[in-house]
Amino acid sequence: MVERIAVLSDTHGVEPCVRAVLAEPEVQAADLVVVTGDLAAGPQPTQVLDALVALGERGVLVRGNADRDLVTIARGGTPPGGTPAVDWLAAGQLPSSYVELLGGLPHPVVLELAGLGAVMCCHGSPRDDDEVVLVDTRPARWAEVLADVPDEVRVVCCGHTHMPSVRLVDRRWVVNSGSVGMPYGSTGIPWVLLDAKGVQLRSTAIDARAVAAQVIADSAFPGVAAWVEEYVLNPPSDVDAVLAFAGRDGRPADWNAG
Repeated sequence: MVERIAVLSDTHGVEPCVRAVLAEPEVQAADLVVVTGDLAAGPQPTQVLDALVALGERGVLVRGNADRDLVTIARGGTPPGGTPAVDWLAAGQLPSSYVELLGGLPHPVVLELAGLGAVMCCHGSPRDDDEVVLVDTRPARWAEVLADVPDEVRVVCCGHTHMPSVRLVDRRWVVNSGSVGMPYGSTGIPWVLLDAKGVQLRSTAIDARAVAAQVIADSAFPGVAAWVEEYVLNPPSDVDAVLAFAGRDGRPADWNAG
């Protein structure tokens, strides 16, 4: 049983942001560093996987929907519904060893944390790495999403929507650590620390212009300048993201009318 877990998510192939969070003293002191999916799909896929693999046994990597898509593409398939160009690029750049790594990632993962109990780590939701649930998703939908989660799991850590949040769902904590590589609506780079004291949202300050310049200089992605403009220099707000994602969490189409 471990005493401290640092939770990151959605690193999306942005090495400077990953390195910045991994350099945090509390992350370095954590017994485990969990990354809840979408590791490589972005402008610096191999560099980010290098950094995460270097964590060794301290690193717990969970499958995300983009990781699954990258493996499908790398093995000659086509993911349902198509894949963004950045995913195609990342899949083409990954060495076979990293394709195999991504192909073997588990989802979900359950860990035991001293003083807090069982913690389930997933990407979209415990039952589906591509499912969208939000901080304001209605209780009935949350009940469906968590129906098969064992009672002893009192904390569920997820990612996918890139917005950090913590909420109670029928006496169970649900945590989204936000996105390291493509943060929406947050100041700095969001992540979470779990220990006996509970759930603690954290943020790592970055120089966005310096990160953008480094990514552009280091990435062969043809659209990298536009990519960093949209996701590093001027990322979407949390309101923009909620409005974009809301139609996928089962709420009525007119939920925001008036």
